[in-house]
Amino acid sequence: MEGPLFWTLAVLASVSVGLSKGGLPVVAMLSVPVLALVLPPVTAAGLLLPVYVVSDMFGLYAYRHAFDKRVLAILAPAAVLGIGVGWLAAAHVSDSAVTGLVGVIGAAFALNLLLRRGPPMPARHAHVAPGLFWGVLTGFTSFVSHAGAPPYQVYVLPLRLTKIVFAGTTTVLFAFVNAVKLIPYAALGQLSAANLKVAAMLLPPSVLAVFAGVWLVRVLPEELFFRLVTWTLLAISLKHLWSAFA
Repeated sequence: MEGPLFWTLAVLASVSVGLSKGGLPVVAMLSVPVLALVLPPVTAAGLLLPVYVVSDMFGLYAYRHAFDKRVLAILAPAAVLGIGVGWLAAAHVSDSAVTGLVGVIGAAFALNLLLRRGPPMPARHAHVAPGLFWGVLTGFTSFVSHAGAPPYQVYVLPLRLTKIVFAGTTTVLFAFVNAVKLIPYAALGQLSAANLKVAAMLLPPSVLAVFAGVWLVRVLPEELFFRLVTWTLLAISLKHLWSAFA
């Protein structure tokens, strides 16, 4: 973990984490693929988890008054179950299988939104049963590769929350998920002293990016904000599919 290439990619990964904690969802999904260019994916995920957790604290402060309690009450317990499933399956499920699953879900959902014709669909109610399903999948994919955003968005985007509440709910849920993930990651030996030292050096650019993300969320028009979210989801999902099948 040294050299100009490593540090360039590591800083880019930490900035993507910070932007997402500032309310730009899906951007954090770039972090592990970027760092995995120079590290094994599992090592990259373990190295970045402390950066996620500390950045979450600043995101929580920024959105402390803007989140949907019902959505969190449904998704949070289900995500914990998904993390447990991911922990138990860590030795038996290949990275490519999970990557491909995330890519298929995200791409199908994004294309459905982008290709739909006619007036926008009315906001859905936050039903419990589908929330439990997508919550488990969110926790599972987040544990394996910090890629919980696609299944999360499949459930939350149709609820048509305002952009501030959407960003805040996303930030609060994944702050909780990342804190829970510390336990199995530590048990799997991914929080080594060397990883923590590098993670500490990546915190300043990540924290600065949190505030940049908060500012962007507040100034972007709401329709443009969700359009960017959808296109980013599609792009990253296609990248996951390419990685899984290449």
